[in-house]
Amino acid sequence: MKINQIIREKRKELSLTQEQVAGYLGVSAPAVNKWEKGITYPDITLLPALARLLQTDLNTLMSFKDDLTEIEIENFVKEIEKTIHESNYETAFQMAIDKLRDYPTCDKLISSVIFYLEGTLFLCGVSDTQKYKTVFETYYERLSVSKDAAIRESAVLMLISYYRNRGDFSRAEELIQTLHASSIDKEEQLAVLYTRQKEYTKALEIWNSRILVHVGRLQTALMHMLDIAAEEDRFDDAAFYADLYETLTNRFCLVKWTSYSARLELAFIRQDKEECLSVLGKMLPAMKEAWDLKDCPLYRNIHKNVSANFSTQLARTILKDLKEKEEFAFLRQDRKFEELLKENAGSI
Repeated sequence: MKINQIIREKRKELSLTQEQVAGYLGVSAPAVNKWEKGITYPDITLLPALARLLQTDLNTLMSFKDDLTEIEIENFVKEIEKTIHESNYETAFQMAIDKLRDYPTCDKLISSVIFYLEGTLFLCGVSDTQKYKTVFETYYERLSVSKDAAIRESAVLMLISYYRNRGDFSRAEELIQTLHASSIDKEEQLAVLYTRQKEYTKALEIWNSRILVHVGRLQTALMHMLDIAAEEDRFDDAAFYADLYETLTNRFCLVKWTSYSARLELAFIRQDKEECLSVLGKMLPAMKEAWDLKDCPLYRNIHKNVSANFSTQLARTILKDLKEKEEFAFLRQDRKFEELLKENAGSI
């Protein structure tokens, strides 16, 4: 980001007028206006005072720390993951936010870090999630005007979810209407082109990724349909969706333990103690099984690393919730529940 854009953004963040900035620095309002338009630049002797006024530093003001490379971003996300596992979520969160303050204009870094932190919030069993989500939402708002279309639309999707969850449906609908709907599938066109050029690996990477994405969407759709069917007391339909979810997950070679998710969801909704314990008895041990995306021919060409730590971390969170949360109290009076905890506590 150019210095003129930084001056304008920082001034607006602090609710300062151009006249106020001019008054503090002893220059004219038209001079500040020209800075923000990029017509002229502040005198070098004014930069320290300008940085202090805008509550930033010279590195940020002059864009000395503007962007990181893809490799640098990937390595930093790995640092966050390592900190979560070796220390705790709060420490990793603070480390991440400090980094984002150093690179406030690097949208790729911000999106990679915030989406990662959001995704691991539940896995880590964090109790007070709202304080983190408030920070995430601030960053999503910023990313929703990013010049990078993919980052912008991903951020808007997260904001839609936030507004929908708090019941602000009109704002959620407004944001939905801003999403770009393309009639041309660029990825598909590229895959066909690569095939014609005999660049089969590149073509397969696109098709492999597409299968993975669409299977994930089918899983999401089935889970939502299950919840609606249960709300309407259509439990035969809900059971059908749960069975189909399990079949889909297994047939498309996804990680084994996730195949039980829909059946477990339905069992919890129905407060079916026997079914809950039966499904958990299969699901928790499955979380210890090694799984590599590339073992399946469907995904062999996807260049994506899947962390093996997440399944173990999630299993610990589930066990903790089962022992402590009120919503699972109906399971705790059963001897099989105690056996389940003993069987899995030491090995996860």
